[in-house]
Amino acid sequence: MESPFCVSDLALKNPDFALIETLGWTGRELARLDLHLARLARGAQFLGMKVDLVQAQDLLKAATLPDRPARLRLTCKLSGALEVVASDMPAAQMIWRVGLSNMTLDPHDPYLQIKSTHRPVYDAARQHMAPQFDEMILTNAQSEVCDGTITTVFFDRGQGLCTPPQTAGLLPGILRQEMLSKGLCREETLVAQDLHKVRLFVGNALRGLIEANFYP
Repeated sequence: MESPFCVSDLALKNPDFALIETLGWTGRELARLDLHLARLARGAQFLGMKVDLVQAQDLLKAATLPDRPARLRLTCKLSGALEVVASDMPAAQMIWRVGLSNMTLDPHDPYLQIKSTHRPVYDAARQHMAPQFDEMILTNAQSEVCDGTITTVFFDRGQGLCTPPQTAGLLPGILRQEMLSKGLCREETLVAQDLHKVRLFVGNALRGLIEANFYP
């Protein structure tokens, strides 16, 4: 697919733009490293930029400490410059409280093809999230469920785990990709009006799959 972006123009409009990957270090290994590096490479190819995957892997490993789990945030600027920032792993939480955002995603937005710092709808929805919630669900203009602000949405109608289709308008989540490839879930459309009818989960590569309760 030909990229809709011109890197030089993008750099002028948004000099802080970067591709991002957020990985979990278990204390022994970088979880889903190959999938993260592959997504980073796809994002770079989509933008028409270069990324040194060997350097990225070396930086990630250099930022880890034995037997100490951590959250690693890898960024790749348009110049190809790489940076890794390590922080504490977020505290585990058994069940998340989830609400519905009034902000919508556009399935035709080219930025949904890549994981990057340009995520205005996601950031705005999270910024306006009421304190009683852990996550907000985003839909498209047809009220089809798309994504969480920091997670992928999963659900079960009693016939197995599902996740919204990419065509609804959502980011290419690593946990989602892994579960689809292993046959642990399938794509299926879910409309916002049916959120209260399903068993709901949210998740990402860092936190794994989390059970969720929906509060309209």
